[in-house]
Amino acid sequence: MKFGAHVSIAGGIENAPLRARQLGCECFQMFTRSPRGGKPPELEDRLLEDFFLNCSEAAISDYYVHTPYFINLASGKKNLREKSVALVREELERSSALGVKYMMTHIGSAKGLQREAAVDNVVDSLLRIVGNYGGTTRLLLENTAGQGDTIGASFGEISLILRSVAYDGLGVCIDTAHMFASGYDIRTREGIEELVESIGAAFAPGTVKLVHANDSKAEFNSSKDRHEHIGEGKIGIDCFSAMIGNPFFEDLDMIVEMPPPEVSKDVRVLKKLRDGGI
Repeated sequence: MKFGAHVSIAGGIENAPLRARQLGCECFQMFTRSPRGGKPPELEDRLLEDFFLNCSEAAISDYYVHTPYFINLASGKKNLREKSVALVREELERSSALGVKYMMTHIGSAKGLQREAAVDNVVDSLLRIVGNYGGTTRLLLENTAGQGDTIGASFGEISLILRSVAYDGLGVCIDTAHMFASGYDIRTREGIEELVESIGAAFAPGTVKLVHANDSKAEFNSSKDRHEHIGEGKIGIDCFSAMIGNPFFEDLDMIVEMPPPEVSKDVRVLKKLRDGGI
């Protein structure tokens, strides 16, 4: 179990490992391009060399990529869905070139569609994304807070998608703030034990690969995605202590998604919980 944060790639992707080290990270997450869209930076040989060198200098071997925010694999708008499919596939290829272990994506929204049709669109999109894919990076689907018509607020819905695609290279990234906002009460040790049972009922062993460890400004079951520093939100510190102490999570890295440089304190808190200092 390692702890890290989402870090900026300002000035070049190769700078991300050094920023992670400055924040006290043992692993990190990044974008490979602007999360709002646009042409991505070329992954030239010199950039890749510098990136790997900086990872070595920072003593960080595990790092992850998040896809841009506008991805919608469920969309009824053909142009948006086609663009999303192409971009996720491109990001998988880019992530493989960077040696990324896992890349997570938001699934999308059913806006304007019946739920079943939207889920069918997601399955079709994923089948096209992974078709003939030969890279090394695995694609993870991230659960949502349930805001609007987003797909993936429940483990059951994500499980249905995974079973329909039936591709071994897919997995799941769980976000604590999203789980809490979508109705999973994870505030206590008992709540974490129930969470592990829910995960076991929905997914095959080993499906969950990564945790986004975020507290929540939003209330329980509010369907609102509002991150807060660990121990300062509505979830509370007991959740994270229980997760770190539960065998289910012992091999899962945790990434905090809060603005730098303040996120460094979240990384420190997680380390203290792991080391029994809180």
